[in-house]
Amino acid sequence: MTPMEKIRKLRESGSFHFTKSLGQNFLTDDNILEKLVRAAGISREDAVIEIGPGAGIVTEKLLQGAGPVLAVEIDKALIPFLEETLAEYPNFTLWHEDVLKAPLDKWIKEHSPEKPIKVVGNLPYYVTTPIIMKLLEDGFPIDTMVFMVQKEVALRMAAKPGTKDYSALSVAVQVYCQVEKAFDVSSHVFIPKPKVDSAVVRLRRHAEPPAQIDDPKLFFTLVKAAFGQRRKTLSNALSHLRPKEEKSRIIDVLQAAGIDPVRRGETLNIQEFANLSLLWRKTFFHDTMDADKNS
Repeated sequence: MTPMEKIRKLRESGSFHFTKSLGQNFLTDDNILEKLVRAAGISREDAVIEIGPGAGIVTEKLLQGAGPVLAVEIDKALIPFLEETLAEYPNFTLWHEDVLKAPLDKWIKEHSPEKPIKVVGNLPYYVTTPIIMKLLEDGFPIDTMVFMVQKEVALRMAAKPGTKDYSALSVAVQVYCQVEKAFDVSSHVFIPKPKVDSAVVRLRRHAEPPAQIDDPKLFFTLVKAAFGQRRKTLSNALSHLRPKEEKSRIIDVLQAAGIDPVRRGETLNIQEFANLSLLWRKTFFHDTMDADKNS
């Protein structure tokens, strides 16, 4: 069954209507579908989680080429259709869940206890970042993630320091993964047609982290502050984090980290942010650190 035939059958069922709040846009192009699955490098050895199967268009390709596949769908109206049209595949599991709350670790332990899994999805624009960061921060044993996302978001995730697209999201994702924009996808290959173009992005978990980060919470606080006001120098952008401190102390910390205080946040790489985080903690939280050692 072609993508268009699936969508037509789903519409004719009468039980489903596109929900704008869920950001539903179904892929209709077979060539893009094939490229998406190839980008993930799926084999029969792989356990795969698909986020937002929709009409099951990508799902069926995954089931034909992978080992166990878990599809997590938030829209209750799609569940009967998916159960009916994909019933022939013994490697298929369907959950009616919000992926941000779903107990993915339980399925992983049962179906892929010894090997990393792969994740595939056409992510709704409004929830792309929360989903990706949850998967990364929760420590799931994921090897590769391939997502269809808004093109602007793909560019930001893959951006390098000093470029216009480099952002806090770039740093957050690249701390965990090597990021590559695989290919662009026109808005014309979706039903309904979105207002913007998309891109497929591939994220591969680092074998070794690009920098040692001892305090992730502080690290990301500094990253967000540095990018919060892009036109400000680092010494000014970070000053609101220590409003009672003399600005000279912030400048001293930046210089001790080997960072010129007049640089802007978008010029720092991950290692520089890690160095800054370490020295910031030693300078401003040394009393807390000493207390921790004595407790």
